[in-house]
Formats: sequence, C-alpha cells, structure tokens
Amino acid sequence: MLIHIVINSTFINVQLYNLYRFMDKLFENYCLKKHNTFGIDVNTKYYYEFSSTEEIVFFLRENPVSNIKKLILGAGSNIVFTKDFDGIVIRPRDRGVQIVEETKETILLKVGAGEVWDNFVNYCCKRNYGGAENLSLIPGMVGATPVQNIGAYGVEAKDIIEEVEAVNIDTQEIEKFNNEDCKFEYRNSIFKKELKGKYIVTYVTYKLSKTPILNINYGKVKDELKNCINIDVNSVREAIINIRNRKLPDPEKIGNAGSFFKNPIIDNNRTQELKIDFSDIVSYKVSETKDKIAAGWLIEQCGLKGKNFGKVGTYKDQALVIVNYGDATGNDIFNLAKDIQQTVYDKFGIIIDMEVNIV
Repeated sequence: MLIHIVINSTFINVQLYNLYRFMDKLFENYCLKKHNTFGIDVNTKYYYEFSSTEEIVFFLRENPVSNIKKLILGAGSNIVFTKDFDGIVIRPRDRGVQIVEETKETILLKVGAGEVWDNFVNYCCKRNYGGAENLSLIPGMVGATPVQNIGAYGVEAKDIIEEVEAVNIDTQEIEKFNNEDCKFEYRNSIFKKELKGKYIVTYVTYKLSKTPILNINYGKVKDELKNCINIDVNSVREAIINIRNRKLPDPEKIGNAGSFFKNPIIDNNRTQELKIDFSDIVSYKVSETKDKIAAGWLIEQCGLKGKNFGKVGTYKDQALVIVNYGDATGNDIFNLAKDIQQTVYDKFGIIIDMEVNIV
C-alpha cells in the first residue's frame, strides 16, 4: 500500500485510517483463560474485538486472516476448550439499549450483542418491563441469547425476541431475522444448526410487556415468593437470583459453566414407566405426548452429585453443574461429562445431551 504523508494537511487517507483504527484490536497468540468461565488456560491464534457493526463489517472485508476458522465468543459461559484454538476468536463489545417502538402495552428494545445479559434484565425490571425477569442472573452476553435460546424457570429467550440483526461472515451483508426465521427450539436455534458459524449477531430486539403477566409456577419460584406481599417483576427477579445463588457456584470463585446438560424430553408413556421404579422422578409436561425430565435429578440418582474426580467434579448443591477445582484441562471436563452421560444412560436408558459447547 502506497502511503502519502502531507505535513500540515487535513487530508487523511480514509482507508488507511480505518485499517489502523480497526486492526489495532487484532491480537496474535492470545490467552483465553479470562474469557471462559471454566478458567481453562488455552490460547487462540488470533483474537479480535469489535464495538460496532461498522467495525466488524470492515474487519471481515479487509482482515488478513480471512481464510482461517472463526469462533464467536461472548462471555465464554457456555464453552469448554479442549485445546488451543487454531483460528480467530471474534468477540462483540457493542453495547447499549435503544427504544425502537413503544405502545401502552409493549416496548421494543434493541440491544447490542456485547451487552451483559443480566444487566439488560435488570434494566427491564427497574422500569417494570415484563418478560425477562425469569431469566435473571443467567451468565453471558445478549448476542448469545438467540443462538442458545437461553431459558430458565418456564421462560425462554424466544418468548421475548422480536428480531435478530447479524452480519453474514461470507458476504459481510447485514441481515435481519424475525422470531420465526430463528427456528427456535429447546436450547437451540437456526444459528446452532444450518447457520452455525455463518453469522455474527450484532443486535437483538426484544418485545417486553408494560403490563407484565408473571410466571411463577415453575420450580421453587412460588415458594420463594410465599412471604412477598406485592409480587412484581422485581420481586420475581430477586427470588430467582436467590434460588440461583443457592444452587449455582460463582464462576469468579470456582470455574464452571452453569448447567452442563440439557433436560431431556421423552415420551410421556416412558415417564409413566419410569415412575413405577422411581416414583419421585422430577418431570414437567411440555405437550400432550412429551415430558421434560430434570437432568439434575437423573444425575443425582446415579450418586454423582457433589463427587470429586481430582481436578474436576460435580457441584455439591446442583448435580447439573460440572466444576473446575483448579487447573483442570478441557479434556478433564469433557471426559467427566461423557462418563456422566454414560452412567445416566446405563441406569435410566435416557440420553442427556450437553448444553455446553465443546471446542
């Protein structure tokens, strides 16, 4: 590239300016230990952060590492690295909440993919916007919510997502997906299936209610609220935070990724068969023919709750959670997860799928 320097001139080569402006966020041989909640000590060949759609579009068009593998990483709260990543990790840092549209009943909020999810939930509850409160304290960033279709206590992200804006990695075009386009399923979406690795989410628009209808009938939420006089979105949020804090370890203190396994969905006639031998099985009806079985209960019945296996183990208060007791490798965690899957299958004939992504 030919560079012309003109002293005392206001002329700036815009292309060169943009190149330096965006490329100074590209790092080589970058450590990811602080970017995954298991605290696994691995490196990525390249690492890049972007703070706007403009930045990521320009980077994808101009970057010198266009032909290598790409991994989009948010808070790293749903991932296990089993080795160094021989590619480029791209991390969104675009934040902020914009009001798109507002009526007497609802409000549309467009949120940057790099916004911390629980900060957004808190933002909604403080303004009495209903719909996100049951998803309080789920770790991660906004950009991951449509990919994973995060969920908790009877609510999923799909229930409030109106639109997803994303950049096509191959074409660098900005595209929009409505709720139906996303093909949401239990802990799944089009971004984890046919479009996996093909798009970078930049914004998510949520539809919240200004006259909230509270969902407190899942799990122990109602019990947590039994002494609450005025139940609103803030008291529901507080109840769920209390429950989660009792059940789940703080990643800042002990490495983990929250719930490691999905709750399996089985035919309800199979549930009835299991109840013959296991009358206290924890199940939830999801349709006329299907039930959701609590994976944590299955693991606990196998005697694996709170078990220590050297550098890794299951959490003492929640069997669904695998923890890093210190300096565990991704393979240590992955191998324990496979052993848990096999043990549950041997006892119940049920396959529990991993919710956490293995890289």
